[in-house]
Amino acid sequence: MDKVAALTSFVEVANTGSFTRAAEQLELSRVKVTRHVQELESWLNIRLFHRTTRKVTLTAPGQDMMLHCQRILNEVAGLESLARSHDEELIGEIRIATPIGFGQNLLYEQVESFTARHPKVVIQLMMSDRNAQLVDERIDVALRFSEQVDEGLIARRLMAIESAVCCSAQYVLEHGQVSTPEQLTQHNCLIHISQRRWSFLAGQQLTRVPVSGSLCANDLGVLVRAALNGAGIVYLPCDLANPYLKSGQLIQLLPDVPLPVMSLWAVYLSRSYQRPVVRAFIDFLLGQWQQDLGVFKN
Repeated sequence: MDKVAALTSFVEVANTGSFTRAAEQLELSRVKVTRHVQELESWLNIRLFHRTTRKVTLTAPGQDMMLHCQRILNEVAGLESLARSHDEELIGEIRIATPIGFGQNLLYEQVESFTARHPKVVIQLMMSDRNAQLVDERIDVALRFSEQVDEGLIARRLMAIESAVCCSAQYVLEHGQVSTPEQLTQHNCLIHISQRRWSFLAGQQLTRVPVSGSLCANDLGVLVRAALNGAGIVYLPCDLANPYLKSGQLIQLLPDVPLPVMSLWAVYLSRSYQRPVVRAFIDFLLGQWQQDLGVFKN
């Protein structure tokens, strides 16, 4: 029995809930995946799955085994990565899901640098401000801003990024200054579709202010463009805001009111051990982003 192959098939079936989908993901036949799981069950002398015609679920022993198997596969991937780093250049394709604005700015710079160092690596950037479905979209790693990561995913924290409330100087001249978060309800706010309440901190207390305005979009880039044209006020992560704050095209409102800091995570499915090229890319990002990113101050 190829134990690594058997462990891989088991973890894949556990996460997809299907022998057929696991076979598709692994590019194996369903018969082969079934045989792998059967061999593993025979070797461990336990039943790993409850099987019905409609679904496949882990047994209680299977749930315990899942954690150990994932750890073993990650260790195997680490050994492969270490071996390749000594005598072999990185080769392969990485599918990365990322928010649009972040992908166009900070991430793109690192992708360009990484592929320059490793010319046989191909990176596919799947950019969207919605959370990608890692299994269905065959994503190797997703970059997400979140306070906590969904269950079933493994995550590595890359850095924290502050946010800022911004507008053009022209907007302030025409509509007046904003001195408290509550005053935002009287202004035209440019809203991301997933963020209809803007968050602020008062001590340890989180306050969410309902905002409204003439433009709501699922792309922060559109909102930035509207803000630059003086259309309203926008709530931005500082990786997007800082270039415009630095150039003076936007100004920061409420600079003395703290906003929650969001962590940026590299997340991937616990079902799959990381290929060496994926592990190397995440390690590269960690090396490049050694400090958290704060809002630009004059």
